[in-house]
Amino acid sequence: MKNFLHSFFYVSFFGFCSISLAQTTLNAYAKVTAIAASKQLTVTNVNIANHTFAVGQKVVIMQMQDDVIGGNTGNGTTFGDLSGIASAGLYEVNTISSVSPAAGTPTQIVLSANLANTYNTGANSSVQLITFRNLGASYSTTNSITGLAWNGSVGGVIAIEVAGPLTLNHSISADHIGFRGGDKSIDADETCSNGSYRTSQDEKGYKGEGIYKSTTTSYVNGRGKILNGGGGGSQNNTGGGGGGNYTAGGNGGQGWQCTNANSGYGLGAISLSASINASRIFMGGGGGGGQQNNSSGTDGGNGGGIILLKAGSIITGTNCTGSIRITANGEGAVNSNNDGSGGGGAGGSIVLQSNTYSVNPACAISISASGGDGGDVTNAGEHGGGGGGGQGAIIFSAAQPTSNVTTSTNNGAGGTNNTPATSTASSGSGNNNSGVINNANGPLPTELIGFTGTAENDTHKINWVTSIEMNNDYFTLERSSDGLIFIPLGTVKSSGNSYATKEYEFFDNEPLHGVNYYRLKQTDRNGTVKYSWVILLKYIKTPEAGLFPNPVSQNESICISFDKKNQKISRIRIFEPNGKLVYDHELNNPEGKNYIELQNLKLQPGVYIVNLNDDATGKNLKLIIQ
Repeated sequence: MKNFLHSFFYVSFFGFCSISLAQTTLNAYAKVTAIAASKQLTVTNVNIANHTFAVGQKVVIMQMQDDVIGGNTGNGTTFGDLSGIASAGLYEVNTISSVSPAAGTPTQIVLSANLANTYNTGANSSVQLITFRNLGASYSTTNSITGLAWNGSVGGVIAIEVAGPLTLNHSISADHIGFRGGDKSIDADETCSNGSYRTSQDEKGYKGEGIYKSTTTSYVNGRGKILNGGGGGSQNNTGGGGGGNYTAGGNGGQGWQCTNANSGYGLGAISLSASINASRIFMGGGGGGGQQNNSSGTDGGNGGGIILLKAGSIITGTNCTGSIRITANGEGAVNSNNDGSGGGGAGGSIVLQSNTYSVNPACAISISASGGDGGDVTNAGEHGGGGGGGQGAIIFSAAQPTSNVTTSTNNGAGGTNNTPATSTASSGSGNNNSGVINNANGPLPTELIGFTGTAENDTHKINWVTSIEMNNDYFTLERSSDGLIFIPLGTVKSSGNSYATKEYEFFDNEPLHGVNYYRLKQTDRNGTVKYSWVILLKYIKTPEAGLFPNPVSQNESICISFDKKNQKISRIRIFEPNGKLVYDHELNNPEGKNYIELQNLKLQPGVYIVNLNDDATGKNLKLIIQ
C-alpha cells in the first residue's frame, strides 16, 4: 500500500509527461460559505465539470468581494467610495486534507494547514475556492486555456502550475470573465439631471459589478459608481461609467440635449492601485449600463478575470498559429444607436511566477490586462457614449521579460457621442502600462517540485526538491500518526533566494509503528508559512521476540526471532506447563534468529513455555504444538 500511495501522489502532482486535455477550462470552483477552525470550509455552488476537489490537491482560496463600502451609501457623489479594503483581493494556496462526502459533490473541505489570512463570508462578501491545477513536471498546450466566467458566486480565475517548462503553443485567456457589466435601463424618457446616484428604478442604467457584493435593491441602479463597478447612465440617453481595477474607469458621455452640469452620466469606477500587490489582486470591474428610450442602448462590458500562472520556465517554439496571448482584458461595450452606450469593463489581473522566459520570435507572447472601450453612438444625434474601462495589473515575480514578449495594461477609450464622432465620455485614467509590476513576491515564493520518502531498514528518508526559492528561511519536517495532528521532527535551513534546483533530505530514525504521515512546512523570512502535500510511509516495528509458525506440528521446526539490536539474549529454554525443562540451549553468537527442530525433541501436543533468558530479565512466549 505504501508504494501505491507514494506513486499516486508523485504521479498526480509531478507527472513526467505532458497530458492532453480536451477541454480548455482546467479548474474546479466552489463558493465558501463558512470557515471553522481556520481550515474547515463549507462550500456550495460547486463546479467540478473540468476538475475535482480531491485529497492532496492544491487549492487557491481568494476573497473575491468584501464589505468595503462602509458608510458611503448616501445619494451623492461619494456613493460607492472605498471605506476600507478589509480582506478583498487576498488569496493564498493550501492543500486539501479531506473532502466530504468522499464521492460526488463536496459540501465540506478541510485544508491541511490553517489559513494565513482572515476571510469574510458575510452577506456582502464572497470567498471562492479554486483548484490550483498542477499540469506535471512539464506541459505543452494542446488547446487554448480559459476559465469559468464569474457568475456572482464562482469563476473568473485561471490557476495552473507546471514544475518545469511550460510550452505555450496556444493562448491563455481570462478576457471578459471577471465582474459583470451592468444592464442597460428599460425604455424610459428621463429629464437631464445629475441626481439618482443610487436607486432601484430600472429606468436608470444598472451599475457594474465590483468588489462589494451588493444586496440592497436601492444600490442597483443609478449613476454612482459602486467601488470598482461603473455607474449606470441615469438621464436621457447618458452613457455608463467604465469599470476600474489598477486605474479608475472613465465617466460616461452626456445624454441627448444634456450639458455637463445636468447630464446624469454614469460615473467611472474607482482605482484600487493602493491595495494591489502580489498578495492582493482583483478581477476587473464591470462597466455601467447605458440609459435608453429607443431600445438601442447597450449593457456595460465585463471586467477581465484573474490568471495565476507558475512555471519553472515559459517557452515557445514554432508550433503556433500566430502571436500567443496571456490576457485578462476587459470587455468593450457594444455600440448603441440613438441611446446611451455601456461603459467598458476594466482589465483583470495576471500573476506570473517563472524562472525564465525563452520565446521564439515566430511565436512571440503578448501579455495584456487592458480596459475595454466604452460603446460608441452610431446615430447622428449626441447621445452618451460609454466610459472606458481602467487598466488591470500584471505582476511578475522577477524582471519583466522583454525578448519577444510584449506587456501592456492600457486604458479603454471613451465612446463617441455621435457620428461624425465627438465625445464627452472619458477614457480610463492614468498613464498606460502603469499596472505593470516587476520583481514582486506573492503568496507562492517557494516552488516545491518534489516531496518524497523511502523506507530504509528502520529509518525513513525524506527528500524534497525546489526549483525556485525567494526569501525562504527554513523548512520544518512534521509527522503525524493520524494525518490530522502533526508534530515537528526537525528543521533544515533553506537556500534563501535561488533560481536553481535545490535538493534537501531529512532522516526519521525512529518512525512510528504503522502509517507515518509526513508534511513539509516552509517558513519565509517574514514569518509567512506554507505547507506541502502529505506523503505516507508505513513502518512495521520488529517485535522484541516472536515464534513462527505458532501453532506448529511436532514434526516441524520453529523459528525464534528477536530484535537484532538486543544482544543480551544468551539462552533459550522450553518448559512443559508443569515446569519440567525439556530444552536448554545457550547462544554463543546470537544473530536475531534461531531455529529449533521439534522432531528431535519428541514433544507431545500441548502448550509449552519458551523462555528467553537475557541474564537480567526473562521473556516468556507461549508455544502450541499440535
